[in-house]
Amino acid sequence: MYENKVQLIGYLGKNPEHKTTKQTGRTFALLSLATQSAWKDANEEWQRKVEWHRLIAWNGLGEYAANN
Repeated sequence: MYENKVQLIGYLGKNPEHKTTKQTGRTFALLSLATQSAWKDANEEWQRKVEWHRLIAWNGLGEYAANN
């Protein structure tokens, strides 16, 4: 079995949205997370790039994310 692990450290773009699926009634939270990287270009000037990530947290973790 293979396992992939990703650690994103950034800033929330807005409050998490707590939702429930229509068919199964499972709860989840939608989160928007911004991560930023910075580097010096060939001219020795700082460049920055912001990437947005859409995250989904299911069940208990989703409830925790929505409430905290």
